[in-house]
Amino acid sequence: MAGNSFGMLFRITTWGESHGPTIGVVIDGCPPGLVIDPLEIQAELDRRRPGQSRLTTQRRESDQVQILSGVSDGVSLGTPIALLVENQDARSKDYADLQQVYRPSHADMTYDFKYGRRAWKGGGRSSARETIGRVAAGAVAQRWLRDTYGIEIVAWVRQVHKLVLSEPDYAGITRDDVEQNAVRCPDPDLGQKMYDCIDAARKSRDSLGGVIEVVARGCPAGWGEPVFDRLDALLAHAYMSIPATKGVEIGSGFGGTTLTGSQHNDEFLIEAGQIRTRTNQSGGIQGGISNGMPIIARIAFKPTATINKEQSTVTASGETVTLAAKGRHDPCVLPRAVPIVEAMTALVLIDLALQDRGQMGDRSPDLTPRF
Repeated sequence: MAGNSFGMLFRITTWGESHGPTIGVVIDGCPPGLVIDPLEIQAELDRRRPGQSRLTTQRRESDQVQILSGVSDGVSLGTPIALLVENQDARSKDYADLQQVYRPSHADMTYDFKYGRRAWKGGGRSSARETIGRVAAGAVAQRWLRDTYGIEIVAWVRQVHKLVLSEPDYAGITRDDVEQNAVRCPDPDLGQKMYDCIDAARKSRDSLGGVIEVVARGCPAGWGEPVFDRLDALLAHAYMSIPATKGVEIGSGFGGTTLTGSQHNDEFLIEAGQIRTRTNQSGGIQGGISNGMPIIARIAFKPTATINKEQSTVTASGETVTLAAKGRHDPCVLPRAVPIVEAMTALVLIDLALQDRGQMGDRSPDLTPRF
């Protein structure tokens, strides 16, 4: 049993450590004939890479992707696709004092208890640098979903600390709206306030958390299973696997608990010859299966665990010590986590789409029930 793979038919396996020579992903099950554009993959990695602004770690990595297999003449062969990125700016000396020290809220102690050893240089597999493979694979998945079903996945920063974007336009927010500022908030004025808030935390050697929201538009009804492999359950699994994630909401989420049934229920109607719902408290998922409405989720991220303030901790030998972490770290993970959330959403949807095709045949949008 090894927890480095995700998906059933469209299956990815990520590999590599934060301070190892390379890091990457193997995609198994990608349908043949899909256009694989390295520039599209690179564009997604550029959104995730460090050094984008002073709000992100200043580790200098170009994160240039190399396609090693599974692609010929610019299209997928149906065989495993291997994607690789070289680590170029690891500074392992920054972690030399941490070989025996357990950083508060990090995976140092749990890794030691599980494996009896750990990659202390940069955090190894527990580093968010592992998500390079997810984002690269997610770019491939998003291309197939877009080409095959017209599905569009857009995520944005909904909340930083106590600053919250109210009433987002789920139907209208575009990638361009999100990319207009360094925080990746579609409201430019609020985005500037979030920027200033994160920068203040950085200057005080502290960190902040918040919430990322994501919408998937164009997903047909019928994807997901009614019991264990529910669409919302698989999305929650995907999101909770992202480093620093502490909570997931689908649709109304916890806010729905304050409503009555009559307020929360999504009434059905016929619109343009198709079944739709008047509201979308369900977040596009009912009974674990997509209902054709936009799929909406929110993901809560904790404040970055590595901070430069002194904290009390212990060593592997049981000695109590104080620690002020060195190294280069994000004061808030949210801006760089936006493409990771989009990637994990795409990986869930493409896997369920392929499963649905195997079980039910073609379910393209023009074949959905009309009245």
